[in-house]
Amino acid sequence: MCGRFVLLTDLSVITEHFDIQEIACEYKTGKNISPGQLVSAVIRDEKNRLVNFRWGLIPSWAKDPSIGSKMFNARAKTVSEKPSFRSAFKRRRCLIIADGFYEWQKLEKWNVPFCFSLKSGNPFGFAGLYESWTSPEQKQIQTCTIITTDSNELIMPVHDRMPVIFSKESASLWINPENQNKEELLSLLKPYPAEEMKMEEVITKLG
Repeated sequence: MCGRFVLLTDLSVITEHFDIQEIACEYKTGKNISPGQLVSAVIRDEKNRLVNFRWGLIPSWAKDPSIGSKMFNARAKTVSEKPSFRSAFKRRRCLIIADGFYEWQKLEKWNVPFCFSLKSGNPFGFAGLYESWTSPEQKQIQTCTIITTDSNELIMPVHDRMPVIFSKESASLWINPENQNKEELLSLLKPYPAEEMKMEEVITKLG
């Protein structure tokens, strides 16, 4: 799963790294970003745009927005078929920007947090989906979820699942709304190479 992540990279670096042509939101950063908060994401709508979504997807058909609190992750194996995600999978795919993510290793008396990031130090995009939900008062809420897959060799001793992380080439294929090739899209949802990642124990309190 992925329930906490970090993003501290300067906006100028993010804009260049993700080839963003329009900033359509307030850039959201934090060292302990959690479900329910606004996150920064990239979508392609004729051009790459930086937008905000609330983390925790609310399907367009939902009667109660509280369902979003349980839907901050989606499993890669079922994301194209589950009613909650299949519509977004077809045309509303995004990148949720991060510098790293946290997982906790369970020990006898306590859980130890670890931060996973890229050895390059570069920011990256999680595979994400987004939806627009309209309240009875006609207020629109934009929400998202992060897709997870089986862990790679680095993460497996800590947790059996990890968020899908994209290379630049895969990211471009993923956010293209014209790409309707289901098999190609699903093939992108695989563990990121362990040899390109690093793991560090978190010794300071997460704020």
